[in-house]
Amino acid sequence: MARDPSPALDRPWHRPGALRYARERIRGIAKPPVTVTDPPTDLTVERDVEVPTRDGTVLRINVFRPHDHIALPVILSVHPYGKDELPKRRRKKWAFSAQYRALRQPAPVRFSALTSWEAPDPAWWTARGFVVVNADSRGCGRSDGTGNLLSRQEAEDTYDLVQWLAEQPWSDGRVLMLGVSYLAISQYAVAALQPPALRAICPWEGFTDAYRDLTFPGGVRESGFTGMWSRGVRRRTRQQYDLEQMQTEHPLRDDFWRSVAPDLPAIEVPMLVCGSFSDNNLHSRGSIRAFTNSGSSHSRLYTHRGGKWATFYSDEARDEQLRFFRAVLDGAPAGRSVRLEVREDRDTVVAVREENEWPLARTHWRPLHLAGAGRLATDPPSAAGSITFDSHSRAAAFNWTVPEDIELTGPMAARLWVQLDGCEDANLFVGVEKWRNGRYVEFEGSYGYGRDRVTTGWQRVLLRELDAEQSKPWDPVPALNRIQPVKPGEVVAVDVALGPSATLFRAGEQLRLVVAGRWLWPRNPLIGQYPAAYPDPPRGLVTLRWGRRYNSHLLVPQI
Repeated sequence: MARDPSPALDRPWHRPGALRYARERIRGIAKPPVTVTDPPTDLTVERDVEVPTRDGTVLRINVFRPHDHIALPVILSVHPYGKDELPKRRRKKWAFSAQYRALRQPAPVRFSALTSWEAPDPAWWTARGFVVVNADSRGCGRSDGTGNLLSRQEAEDTYDLVQWLAEQPWSDGRVLMLGVSYLAISQYAVAALQPPALRAICPWEGFTDAYRDLTFPGGVRESGFTGMWSRGVRRRTRQQYDLEQMQTEHPLRDDFWRSVAPDLPAIEVPMLVCGSFSDNNLHSRGSIRAFTNSGSSHSRLYTHRGGKWATFYSDEARDEQLRFFRAVLDGAPAGRSVRLEVREDRDTVVAVREENEWPLARTHWRPLHLAGAGRLATDPPSAAGSITFDSHSRAAAFNWTVPEDIELTGPMAARLWVQLDGCEDANLFVGVEKWRNGRYVEFEGSYGYGRDRVTTGWQRVLLRELDAEQSKPWDPVPALNRIQPVKPGEVVAVDVALGPSATLFRAGEQLRLVVAGRWLWPRNPLIGQYPAAYPDPPRGLVTLRWGRRYNSHLLVPQI
C-alpha cells in the first residue's frame, strides 16, 4: 500500500490486516461458534397464552415453567422478533438464526433450543427457580393489533402484561425483565410507568434515545443498520411506522423523537444495566445514559468489551444477572456500583474491578491539543496552524506518544475549529485509535466487528448547536433541533462527543486522533463494519484550525 504524502493526512478506512480479517470472517460465516442444546424434558411449556390489554387487544405469550406447581418469580421479555422464531432441528443438527452468521461471533455462544433471538434461555432460568415468559409485542408474531414501535402504547401493553403475570397461579406476584437490544429497550419505558408488580429490570445493552444513539448520531443519518432493521420490521410485523420512514419524515430531533425516548428519571425500580464498550454504533451511549440518568437508587452498571451475544449467554454474565435478581428479591439494600472491565487490545483484559460511579470520580480530564501537523500535545500550541483535507478521500491525523502507562476510562470529547470550502455542510467522523510499534491495535466493535477503534464520534456541522442544560465538558450534547448555517470563510467551533471506553495505553504506544468527512470504515461487508453505513455529504474541503484563538483539542479521561 502506498504511503500517504503527508504524515498529517490519513486514510483511516485503509488499515492493514483487512485480508486476514476477511478470511476469518468467511470462516465464521461458514461455521459460527454457536451451539444449540436440546430442550429439557422437565418443563411445562404453554404456547400462545392470550393476555388482554386495556384496549382489548390480545397479546400472545409462551410460558416456560418447572413441572411442579409452586409459585415462582417471573422473568419477562417483550419484543417484535417473534417468540416462536426458535432454532429448528434439521436432520441431526440444530439450525439457528442466520444473524449469527452474518454478524461475527468472537467467542462461543451456547443456548438451548427454546431460546429466541436475544432472549433469556428458558432452560437455564427455569432450572434456577424462575418462570420465563416470552411475549410477542402488539402487531408482531401471533399478537393482535398494529404496533407503535418504542411508543407509550407499547409501554402500556407491557404494563398490562406485567400486572397480568403477577396474578397467575404459577407466579408469586413478582415480575422481572431481561433481554438484549430491543428486549432491553422495551424495559425502560414500562419501568418509567412503575407497574406495581415489576421488581427489577436488566436491560442488557439497549439505547435510550433512538435519534441520538442510532438513527442520527450527532445529526448524521445512519443508513445501514437502520434500513436493514426497518425492512425486517416491515416484512414481518404490522406497524404504524418504522425508523427508516421516520428518518425521512423527521430529520431533526423533534416532538416525535422525544416522544419515543423513555423518561429515565421516572425509573425507580432496581436495575442492572449492561453498558458495553463494544457497541458504540448502537447501544453503548444509551446504556450508560440509563445508568447515570435514571431515578433508581438501586442500580448496577456491568461493562465489558466482548461480543454482545457471547457475553450475554456466558456463565459469568448469567451468574451476575442471577445474583442481582436474587438480591433484589431478597430485599438487598439500595446502592450504586459499577463492574469495570479495562482492556489494552481486543483480546487482552488487564483489569476487572469494582467502582462506585460513572464517570469515575477520580478522573483527570486531560486536554490533548492539536499542536501541529500530525501532532497532539499536552500543552497549548504557541503558534497558529491548520490542515485541510478533502471530505471524501482524506482525513486529518494527530498523534500523541504516551509517556507512561495510562488508563483512559470514560467518555471523550473533541472540540474542533472548522472551516468549510466548496460545501455548505459536512459530517465529521472522529476516531481515537491505539498504535503499538507502528501497528494498528484492534478492538471489538458494534455488530461483531473485530477491528474497531478505541472510540468514535459523529457530528454534522450544521447541527453543532449544543444543549446548554445537558452538556458537560466531557459530554457535549448537541440540541439537534435547529440548523445553524456556516458563512463562507467562517470558522466555527464543533464539539464532538465520543462514546465510552476503558483502555490501558502502555508507555511508548501512540494515541491517534483521526478526523474525516466520511465514515471511517470501508463499505465492503467482509472488511467493514457491516451493516453500519453513513452516506457521504457533498464533496468539499474541510480545514481544521488551532492556536491561541482556536483551542482545538481532544479531552481524554485519565485515571
